[in-house]
Amino acid sequence: MVRYSLLRILIFFGFLFLFWLIGLRNNPVLLLGASAIASAAASYILLRGMRDEITAKLIERHEAKLDGKQTVDPTSDEFAEDAEDTENAANEHPVRGADTTGAAEVEDPRNADR
Repeated sequence: MVRYSLLRILIFFGFLFLFWLIGLRNNPVLLLGASAIASAAASYILLRGMRDEITAKLIERHEAKLDGKQTVDPTSDEFAEDAEDTENAANEHPVRGADTTGAAEVEDPRNADR
């Protein structure tokens, strides 16, 4: 990343020197503006491969950080709670056709005669 930044700065100063030699030294705003625009365009074209490498590394680092956040520390309370929940879920076997909501089935008194 430092190398990329240094190359961008060198390209800018190269264009600054070039435009200064051409004769834009009398107008510093135009000199700086033209140098900035020309160096941005040149950097976009010339440093594309390096920029893609840096982007891939940054994405890789970001994904590794996300994976690290998602992993649970085996010594944490959260890990113990997850293990307990998994164990309880494995030990509970609901009876087929049983009411798993915990609510008792209430018979409708209107259907009692039928």
